[in-house]
Parts: sequence; C-alpha cells; structure tokens
Amino acid sequence: MSGTQVNNPLHGVKLEKVVTDLVAHYGWEELSIRININCFKSDPSVKSSLKFLRKTPWAREKVETLFLDTFTD
Repeated sequence: MSGTQVNNPLHGVKLEKVVTDLVAHYGWEELSIRININCFKSDPSVKSSLKFLRKTPWAREKVETLFLDTFTD
C-alpha cells in the first residue's frame, strides 16, 4: 500500500486544512448546498465537521473531491 500515496494529491494535506480552505472559499451556506450534509447546515463549525468527516468516509470523499476540484488545475 505504500505506493498509493505517491499519486494522491491530498497526501500530507490535513483534513482540517481542507475544511477551513473550503469554508474560506465558499462559506458554510454554499458548502452545504454543494455537499448536503448536516454538519455544514446545522450550527456548522470546523471542529464538528472534522469529527463527522473522520468517521464518515463517503462524506469525507465528497469534501476532498470538492477541495481538489476547487484548488487544483
């Protein structure tokens, strides 16, 4: 499994940076429209979002994909 990280553009990027950069770019409201999850809609915070995303792989994947689509060419 060691070779899989080489082609991972998120390797070394912390989930906290992913969330904070997306919030800075879109804001919570737009983020909740783009990714329909409660942690972005109901009293959102970086801390609560990280807690949810760390235990919810499908949601984390959506957030990471949006991050890549937004901040990479």
